[in-house]
Amino acid sequence: MYSLNLAKKVLKAAIPGLRLPGARRLDNQHADVIDRYLEALPLTNKFCVDIGASDGVTMSNSLRLFTRGWSGLAVECDPAAFQRLTSVHSERDRVHLCKELVTPPTVVPLLQSHQVPKDFAFLTLDIDGYDHFVLEQILADYRPSLICTEVNEKIPPPLKFTVRWHPGYTWRQDHFYGQSIEQAAGLAGRHGYSLVELYYNNALFIPEEISTFPALTAIEAYRLGYVTKPDRASRFPWNSDMDDLLQMDPEEAVADLNRRFAERRGEYELQL
Repeated sequence: MYSLNLAKKVLKAAIPGLRLPGARRLDNQHADVIDRYLEALPLTNKFCVDIGASDGVTMSNSLRLFTRGWSGLAVECDPAAFQRLTSVHSERDRVHLCKELVTPPTVVPLLQSHQVPKDFAFLTLDIDGYDHFVLEQILADYRPSLICTEVNEKIPPPLKFTVRWHPGYTWRQDHFYGQSIEQAAGLAGRHGYSLVELYYNNALFIPEEISTFPALTAIEAYRLGYVTKPDRASRFPWNSDMDDLLQMDPEEAVADLNRRFAERRGEYELQL
């Protein structure tokens, strides 16, 4: 139980029909943050790409947009989640659905096959793995106006961490997944994107040429958007065994993570 989505899935599987208190409130807060940025940007289209769309509802960053009539592409590889996703968008002709495992070699051909505009409005990315390398491929060919990508919020800046891409990777529902905010910010910065906010474990980036928001460093965004959040512990109780990283100096934190991830040696990159 290391992510909010996972915790919900476990509880719902154990108690069919369970509706979790506060789930809709959290969904609305995520959507409100995204709305605030999209409404301020000079969008040339209303096209959303959701990679790792899950069931299309739970903590969805795209549902509100698709409900408003946006066009887009929603991709999910899990068969059960994709079945629910299909049901949610069954009457939305503008929303293309794809049941596929997205990888760095396949992501650009996938977007091309669905005629995704080069300057599409919004990208939301959450695949619990080698997100860094998927995003890298997207930014080499596309320029979304707003990016919301999950980061591994447990790993503080200035640590640069990412799971490496390899075909056999699967998330074991533990702390080993994704990329740190420092790693994501470095990639985005190389492509001319500003980090404008970290919302708990969602990092938001905007192209420098259209952003009117203050650019944040990874350290600033991490402090404001995760570390000092008063409800962080209640939202992420499964992170308690990683909180000691916040008190370590960077070299000590690197050594500690290498110890924690010893079984995954060779499957990740970690540096200062």
